Amino acid sequence: MRAIYVDKHIPRVLLTKAITPLWKDFVWTPLSAARAGRLDDAPLPGPRWIRVQNQACGVCASDISLLFVKADPSIAPAALPGLSRFYLGHETVSIVTEVGPGVTRFRPGDRVIMDTHFAGANCETLEITPKCRYCAEGDYHFCINKSEPGPRGIGGGFGDSIVTHETAMYPAPAHLTQDQAALSEPISIAVHAAFQHPPKAGDKVLVIGAGIIGLLTTMVVKAFFPEAQVTTLARHPHQQEAAERLGADHILKRGDYTTVAKLTGGKFFSAPLNRGVVIGGFDLIYDCVANDVTVNTALRWVRAGGKIVMVGSHMAPMPKVDLTPIWYHKVTLTGTYGHGMDERAGIRKHTYEWVFDGFREGKFQIEELITHRFPFEDYKHALRLAAGHKGKSNAIKVMMQA
Repeated sequence: MRAIYVDKHIPRVLLTKAITPLWKDFVWTPLSAARAGRLDDAPLPGPRWIRVQNQACGVCASDISLLFVKADPSIAPAALPGLSRFYLGHETVSIVTEVGPGVTRFRPGDRVIMDTHFAGANCETLEITPKCRYCAEGDYHFCINKSEPGPRGIGGGFGDSIVTHETAMYPAPAHLTQDQAALSEPISIAVHAAFQHPPKAGDKVLVIGAGIIGLLTTMVVKAFFPEAQVTTLARHPHQQEAAERLGADHILKRGDYTTVAKLTGGKFFSAPLNRGVVIGGFDLIYDCVANDVTVNTALRWVRAGGKIVMVGSHMAPMPKVDLTPIWYHKVTLTGTYGHGMDERAGIRKHTYEWVFDGFREGKFQIEELITHRFPFEDYKHALRLAAGHKGKSNAIKVMMQA
């Protein structure tokens, strides 16, 4: 089994974090926290486990953050004992090649996408009963038993195969093309964010960021909530063109407070030594970058009583964020993570099912979003491009495939 993974080995993590900004290829040296190579083809560890062969896998910003240790070891999730090794690659399309005698969901030859495997163990994969409150509700990412003893999945999308529990994968419908199946996981991030925190008809919505998640959030909001007015903040021309193609009503090319005031009908106020604030700004902001700069900006561009949803996963503390708008303007700052169970119009089902519905109904236009393709063997080039300057490469989604 080939795999790329990162171990939570603190000395190597700190060394990788210090050196990779100057020398990206340090991650492929023996001193780094990352490893790329072969693991033993272990037998299935239990009757409900399966083996799958990967066909394609997208490169996600979270993979890049883990590989190059852009994540800060001091953040809260790093303390969880169940997360000691991260197998990279979760935007997968795979074929089931082996099933244990207790497997009921799949047969060899079935096509699957990754569900919870990347997030680690949970009550389902550990076969714990009764389930914890989160797993009982379908929020497996938040399982309180993930560090309990039991078998763990092996391998990720950046390799040839994965061994995992049958519940950690999800069946991919036959009507999906391979590209649609491969993009179902990142689209589910946008769907989960939008369904958990939906705009109202007529709301002025801002999507901050036009990487793949920002573009997909623009697409999803316009697909499911067409009466919302969506503005997308996009830095690079190819991102701006993609956002327009996916339905954005307005494109914001830079952090211009005056333009924001005009778009929203608000008023801009500034002062010496202060970037200012827009009074009467956006009703709802999806921050698909979610670093200290964009969160600060969102807090000053949202209207009083409005909401900011942190969709991006910036894995570092943000000590310089000005939180005063939360009390001064009664702003709601909330987060979303991954996918799970989502409800709309009284119907509750797995986020993936909403994604599949969107494809079936022709709501999602993903053409031109996969901008670069590499064979799995060329993983170094794929990851280098995905980690590079988007304005120079015009990359949106980098895909590795068999």
